[in-house]
Amino acid sequence: MVRIDRVVTRGGDGGETSLGDGARVRKDSARIEAIGSVDEANAVLGVLRLHTSGLANGLANGLAGEDAMLARVQNDLFDLGADLCVPGEGGSRLRMTDAPILRLEAEIEAMNATLPPLTSFILPGGGAGAAHAHMARVVVRRAERAAIGVEGVNPAVCRYLNRLSDHLFVLARVLNDHGQADVLWVPGGSGL
Repeated sequence: MVRIDRVVTRGGDGGETSLGDGARVRKDSARIEAIGSVDEANAVLGVLRLHTSGLANGLANGLAGEDAMLARVQNDLFDLGADLCVPGEGGSRLRMTDAPILRLEAEIEAMNATLPPLTSFILPGGGAGAAHAHMARVVVRRAERAAIGVEGVNPAVCRYLNRLSDHLFVLARVLNDHGQADVLWVPGGSGL
């Protein structure tokens, strides 16, 4: 499917890059910004997986453990990037569908069923894994905002990114000892 013979091509030295259909665009275009933000989100998920490696706790309804979920998400993000890199319909090119979005929703529901209800907003933090999940969440939100600005973007791309940020929020709570180590917001609690 993909063959990479050379990493250094010098093709981008002038500030342009190639899309999946061969078109050349400026590296500061909205489409390339969105692709880069998705790539950044994927890299942050790789860091998050340092905290989930070996976690195969599994969740309700037979879902796999946290690391397996994140491995699927990382693959999804490559699919999503492939969708973004080809403008328009793209013929037989890979396109995001609702199937991975429905999977995220099922995982959110299963994880959330293990958590106590929220009584406050949560500050990003707690344990290291949860803090990295929150970092991944905000990077995914940035990718979502960038994708919305791409002309003709597949609506499933934005839905997936929106759902993924929800998924990472709930995962952060799971990684915070199932909500027990969540850091709750205390309105006016800064003493100002």
